[in-house]
Amino acid sequence: DLKAFERRLTEYIACLQPATGRWRTILIVVSVCTATGAWNWLIDPETQKVSFFTSLWNHPFFTISCITLIGLFFAGIHKRVVAPSIIAARCRTVLAEYNMSCDDTGKLILKPRPHVQ
Repeated sequence: DLKAFERRLTEYIACLQPATGRWRTILIVVSVCTATGAWNWLIDPETQKVSFFTSLWNHPFFTISCITLIGLFFAGIHKRVVAPSIIAARCRTVLAEYNMSCDDTGKLILKPRPHVQ
């Protein structure tokens, strides 16, 4: 039973890895775009002279990338990026009751039995 559980857990975590990689790539790209747009927005001398909304209107790249980043966080990208770690941590919590643990790939770790005196 332990081998079947370990095999299924490693299979499930491995199955999450490609999607997690794509979400990480999307998050990195949008974050870099937002940072680049923010830099351009901040160094623009017109930003201080016009209203906030006008300055955002003058910098559509920053505005769109910032809205996209906020939308991604509301959609739960922060959970999708670390999904395998969440699954492994929850399994560790449950397995601790049985004197076991698992690594980040889902391999079971059997701990020595505690000695009762």
